[in-house]
Amino acid sequence: MTETYLSNVNILLVEDNRFTQQLVRQVLRVFGARTVRECQDGTEALEILQTWPVDIVIVDWEMSPVNGIELTRNIRKMKDSYISFLPVIMLTAHSEKSRIIEARDSGVNEYVVKPLSALSLFKKIQSVIEDPRPFIQNKSYFGPDRRRKDDAYRGEERRVAEETDQSEPLLEQEEIDALLQSE
Repeated sequence: MTETYLSNVNILLVEDNRFTQQLVRQVLRVFGARTVRECQDGTEALEILQTWPVDIVIVDWEMSPVNGIELTRNIRKMKDSYISFLPVIMLTAHSEKSRIIEARDSGVNEYVVKPLSALSLFKKIQSVIEDPRPFIQNKSYFGPDRRRKDDAYRGEERRVAEETDQSEPLLEQEEIDALLQSE
């Protein structure tokens, strides 16, 4: 990590908690980020995206009136714009498997669980910069390829029905990363 790693990267931080905004901004400054713009919700973020050249979006899940998942879906729908290809990093306290799958399926590139670890955030930023996944489109999805491995697609055996209940176990960051790699 150098002080200049993110010096030319415009980051949009979409987070409604002021303390978390300040914390993330300070962490990003340590990584060399000079240009971090903050807003409180997805509606405001969509307005900023129309007028300011963003390179990476870091977004919280729980916001109102437009939450992080809705924002990500709206970003991916902007087909005639570079905006639809923006890397989106979800930074949230939610670590339930169903939430991670929902975020992945909405087009989130990376997923970081709070409480914030500077190293985890850095690794996710580094991933979207240095090892971006190709984007794919089919009838029901546009976004980063959900498969991170070069395994050949083997049809239906790769698809697993997801069943969740009210008492889902919380997952650790390593388990989240593995889940994001599956389809």
